[in-house]
Amino acid sequence: MKNAKTNRTIANVLSHVFLTILSIIWLLPVVWLIMQSFRATPTGAFPKAIIPETWTISNYTRLFTETDLFNFPRWFMNTLVVAIASCILTTILTLLTAYAFSRLRFKARKPLMNVILILGMFPGFMSMIAVYHILKAIGLAQSLLSLVLVYSGGAAMGYYVAKGFFDTIPKTIDEAAYIDGASKWQTFVHITLPMSKPIITHTLLTAFMGPWTDYIFARVIMGQDTKYYTVAIGLWTMLEKEYIDLYYTQFYAGCVLISIPISILFLMTQKCYVEGVSGAVKG
Repeated sequence: MKNAKTNRTIANVLSHVFLTILSIIWLLPVVWLIMQSFRATPTGAFPKAIIPETWTISNYTRLFTETDLFNFPRWFMNTLVVAIASCILTTILTLLTAYAFSRLRFKARKPLMNVILILGMFPGFMSMIAVYHILKAIGLAQSLLSLVLVYSGGAAMGYYVAKGFFDTIPKTIDEAAYIDGASKWQTFVHITLPMSKPIITHTLLTAFMGPWTDYIFARVIMGQDTKYYTVAIGLWTMLEKEYIDLYYTQFYAGCVLISIPISILFLMTQKCYVEGVSGAVKG
């Protein structure tokens, strides 16, 4: 018994040491990024010293004051508007699709699920050229609305996690509501959704992160019109050859700023987020 207890203690210590080392390795790039955002002297992409010799907050203030060339406040607001609108539409479409496949039984149910599964195996960027030409043909290219349509257009194909969560809710609850005279829509809105806060939170977070961090689709659709740039395009522009030596530290400051909203969202909804994922796995 003593040997078994000792072995468990040693295993616990080793596991904690291993996890501590992994945490340090994971945090090092984040700490380095934050330090570079406070570096006073622009040194290009290859600074001589890891730790800045002098510190300043001017990299942050310049992002909001020097907007003639790089209008970071406008990019930030563009991204925020697109992310919020896409998040709302994506969440609605995903939850409705997931509930329909979880609760309703119709002839085309399994064929549709199989088709969506197959389509979901292809990367989204394979269609971006075709999507751009379609948007251009209808006069929606290079606009924030086009980004919202692109990000929320394929939302229904991401229903799997939400469906897994809805499957864990007993169907007897729905049947009891039907007996009381409730319609399927009333059951979904007044009974199922209040019980599904974890998966709603999970869907909102994932739907918000996509538009917030996307570069490929935004770059193709927006072209060279800088007033509609998102932060991903704008920050990448700072790394171009003619700007990198002067704006590299501001690039780091911008990276820190755009990570703040998503970090706050995760901290505020962490409990519901974890519950949503675990609930879907059980289903």
